[in-house]
Amino acid sequence: MHKGMLLLTVLLIGVMIAIPAILVRFDDEDPLTKNNASGQTALDSGPTIKVYLTEEKQVEKVPLERYIRGVVAAEMPADFHLEALKAQAMVARTYIVDRLAKGNFDDMQEMGGKAAEAHVTDSVNHQVYRNDEALKAEWGDKYDTYVKRINQAVAETKGQVILYEGEPIYAAFFSTSNGQTENSEDYFSSSYPYLRSVPSPWDQASPKFNDQKSYSVQEFVQHLTQSTGKEVAVSASVGNGWLKVIEQTEGGRIAKIQVGDQVFTGRQVREALDLSSSDFKWKVEGDTITLTTEGYGHGVGMSQWGANLMGKKGKRAEEIIHYYYQGVTIAGMEKTLAQIEDDN
Repeated sequence: MHKGMLLLTVLLIGVMIAIPAILVRFDDEDPLTKNNASGQTALDSGPTIKVYLTEEKQVEKVPLERYIRGVVAAEMPADFHLEALKAQAMVARTYIVDRLAKGNFDDMQEMGGKAAEAHVTDSVNHQVYRNDEALKAEWGDKYDTYVKRINQAVAETKGQVILYEGEPIYAAFFSTSNGQTENSEDYFSSSYPYLRSVPSPWDQASPKFNDQKSYSVQEFVQHLTQSTGKEVAVSASVGNGWLKVIEQTEGGRIAKIQVGDQVFTGRQVREALDLSSSDFKWKVEGDTITLTTEGYGHGVGMSQWGANLMGKKGKRAEEIIHYYYQGVTIAGMEKTLAQIEDDN
């Protein structure tokens, strides 16, 4: 073979080998841990969030986007569809930006001690949050894979929050619906125009869609009395007649139910008996009552399993947000964030 042709062939082979290697290197770069021109990573951007770690009883200070990563990782399974993770990132960011903008931390002051120095806890009282140390312990050898997925979700939604009429929304979310979400006022005390009941039929594929619990009638009544303070009188001849649904919500859950001589909300029964949902049916056999629920959580706002399955059906994060939160917009909060940074 001519020397020139040989040299050209070797060169072409070298290029063919080098290009995939370069592409692999680029693909492996984590969008949130890659340094920018100033040497800062995207994870280190945004105002400082002061998180009270309830187990350690210490305050951890983290940049906003790193905090969002820790919330998404704690609140949603890391193997969920990327678009669902992105939607969760926007929800988490909206919550904390709204809280910082309002500047009301009275609940932290009431906790006292170190907590009084923080903006939020790492618990369900606000948003569940896990730092890197906790995630490494929880995920083990899957840490690198999972954290890269979460980082991508945070990076691709960086700075984006959900607004209604220019203000951050109350970004409620939960695990699994009963096939329909709730109007906010049917579970909470407040009515929000963007938290309306919508169908969420995808949730039936969730492993948390069904649950069942059994109690003795005496235990059932005791739990209700202890939780609500209402004394319940039940007929001596126990049967299904002492339980009667009076009203249902638009989302198909129990709004009001008569138990013996008292009336309770579905939420009161759910919380007193630690049920997965306020959509429940029951069966009484002898002295035992068995309750079967559909859905997991309060049912208001974004269904996480619904979002995951919508993502698998090709829906983008923005479409998921607009579906579960009616009439909202997605935008950056540059002015609000700048104000927060000035205050920190």
